[in-house]
This record gives sequence, structure tokens and C-alpha cells, in this order.
Amino acid sequence: MAAVTDTRETSRSPEFRLAQGALGGLRQDLFHDAFDYRPLPPMAVDGPLTRRLPGRIRGKVRWTPHAIVAAFALFVFAMGMDLGSGNGVFVLVFAGMPTVAVLLTLVRPVLAFWASLAFTPFVAFLGSYDYGWPWGPTSGIAQVVVMTVVAARTRPRTGAWIWVVTLTYAFFATTLRGGSDNAVSVLFPSALAMLVVTVLQVRREAEQTVTAQQTVTAVERSRRTLLEERTTIARELHDVVAHHMSVVAIQAEAAPYRVENPPPELEQAFVTIRENAVAALTELRRVLGVVRAEDYEAPDAPQPTLAELDGLIGNVREAGLDVEKTVTGAVRELPQGVELSAYRIIQEALSNVLRHAPGAGAKVEVSYVLGGLGLRIVNGPARGLVKPSPGAGHGITGMRERVSMLNGEMTSEPTEDGGYEVTAFIPVTREETDQ
Repeated sequence: MAAVTDTRETSRSPEFRLAQGALGGLRQDLFHDAFDYRPLPPMAVDGPLTRRLPGRIRGKVRWTPHAIVAAFALFVFAMGMDLGSGNGVFVLVFAGMPTVAVLLTLVRPVLAFWASLAFTPFVAFLGSYDYGWPWGPTSGIAQVVVMTVVAARTRPRTGAWIWVVTLTYAFFATTLRGGSDNAVSVLFPSALAMLVVTVLQVRREAEQTVTAQQTVTAVERSRRTLLEERTTIARELHDVVAHHMSVVAIQAEAAPYRVENPPPELEQAFVTIRENAVAALTELRRVLGVVRAEDYEAPDAPQPTLAELDGLIGNVREAGLDVEKTVTGAVRELPQGVELSAYRIIQEALSNVLRHAPGAGAKVEVSYVLGGLGLRIVNGPARGLVKPSPGAGHGITGMRERVSMLNGEMTSEPTEDGGYEVTAFIPVTREETDQ
């Protein structure tokens, strides 16, 4: 039975499915949602014009849509009062009913449309067709206002449906009774107003979609950059860790020969240490294989340290950057991971100066303190043409990752004179220094 049902559904033509979907939308928009309570929200005040207004005025501007609807309702009511000539029934029909329909758009927009359409024949009959058919003077204005507000508060599909329903009503009303026909005076301005509203809605939704996509793209780009920087750091630190593990394995293998007649337990302990070190090296190479990029080539030279900082600064000076280096404190050998990260931070900071501040001078300060290593790279304002760089911000991310990996702290911010300053502190304990 299920197979028969599936065959029937797939054999239906696209036109039939389109019509079925359209009728389903009509039923959902104009009948199921007719009594939904949907109060009109205040207007957003973060636009280019409203955000410049003072706070007190901006708080009142938020209610502009409500004030516009109320103004139209007041206009319709005043016109109905004038046409009613003091007669209570006439005032109720000419003024009360259309005004209620306009005000109802503030809380139940679809129901307001049905109410406006239902009040139309009463106003026309009571006016004895002196003002035209099928809309009277107040009901015609109210109908245009209601349809415009409903189109603005709902989806474009709902606006199209209410206009089609209004057109159908006008067709049957003018067919059943002749006389002065003013349907065009309602249908044309309402169609024009709803078209403008729909265009604005589509444009606003498109802008929101583009903004959302740009936000998602920026987040994904930031995550990808972060992963790339972490992968680069992992590849560089592999050489450092592998060196230490190799030293452990060699020392464990050579240690028994340094002691005359070592006990078997000691020999076995050193054998176990060497086996564990070799196993760790093997696993480390596997990890490197996971994080290695397709175009990655293993470096021929050892990873750089702060001892090679003069060579880096010399290369930067040859590129046209005037760099001043200052070293304070007692210079000592630090763990390789710390020295590598410090070297890379200084390298990236100077590269940023070359890219984003051409012609500016830079200062590099390296401070050896009791609790760790301090770095400060500062440059002046750019003195040449700054070309846009597609990789802007990636270097800062890499520097932060290196400092964070070593439980350090880093700041990067513009200076008062238009330059830029990067400071970092990497903690190093005495035990790590002794190792």
C-alpha cells in the first residue's frame, strides 16, 4: 500500500504540487494564523540615522510605527465622524468599524484584514452607494492601510494572498451589482504600496542573510587560522621534543657503561628507559604525520633560538626596517620551547611592521627576569603607503597561541602616536632553566 502511495505522489505533476503548496500556504496564512496574537514590536533604533539621536529622543522614536498606524486610524475616524453627521448608527459604521480594523493591525494583523473586508459592505450599503461601490470613503482608506500594514508585518506570500482575496471580492461585488465602481481606487494603490513593502522586506532579509553569512565565514576563517597556527607550532615543537627524547634514549643506553659492574636491576631500568624513549619517539613521528601538511618539508637546520636573534634583526635591517635591540637582565639558556616561541614572536612582530608600517622604526626589548622572559616589540607610525594584506591578523593569532601554550601573557594594541606595541611574558621556573 505504501508503494502505491509513493507512486501516486511521485507521478503528480510539478504544477499540481505547486498548486497544492500554494493552497496550503493560503490556508496557513489566512485561516490558521488569523487569530494569532502578534503585537507590533518597537522599531529598531540602530540605523545610521536613529543611532545619532539623543537617548531620550531615540527611546520615543522606537514607537514611530505605532504612531503612524494610530494617525491613520484617527484620520479615518475623523472622516467617519464628518460623514456620520451626528447620527449614532452612521458614526458607528462610517467611523467605528474602519477605525477598529486599522487599530487591530497592531495586535492581530491577519484578523484585521478580514475585519476590514467584512466591514466594507456595511459602509457601502449605509452610504446608499453615494460614494461608490464596493468601498465607501472610510472603508476604502482603511482597506489600503490595513493591507499595507499586514504586508509589512507578514511574509510576502501573505501579502500576495490578501491582495488576491481583495481582488476576488471586488470582482464578485461589482458583478452582482452595477453602479459606480471604485475598486480600482483601492486595488491599485494597495498593490503599489504592498509592492514597495515587499521590495523593502526582500532587501532587508537579503542584508540579514549576507550579514549572517559573513559572520559565519569570519568565525570559520578564524577557526581555520587558529588550527593552522597550532599545527605550525606543533610541527616546530616536534623537533624540540624529539631532540630531548633522543638524548634520553642515548643517555639511558650509555649509562650502564659508566658504572663498573652495575647491578642487573640498574641495567634493566636503563633498558626500560631507553625502550620507552624510543617508543615515545615513534609515536611522536606518527603525530607529526597527522599534523603535517601535504606541502610540508622538514627543516634542514635546527629550530632557531634567541642566540640567533642578531641574524634575524640583520635580515630585517637589510629589508629596510630600522631596528633597535635591547637586552636586559642576566642572559641565560632557557628551555628550547621557550626560546623557539620567543624567536618566532619577535620574527612575526617584525614581519608585521614591514607589512603594515612601512618606513617606521622598531624596537625589540628582551628582558631576562627571575620568573621568566619578557618581550616587547614596538614600532612607530607608518611613513609610507600601507598596502592591504589578506593575511592581516593571522600573525597575532599565532603569537597568542605560542604564549598561551607556555602559560604566558600577551598584549597587542596601538600606541598613542599611531604605532603598534606587542608585549609578552613567558614564565620559566628555576627547575626548567636548570634542565
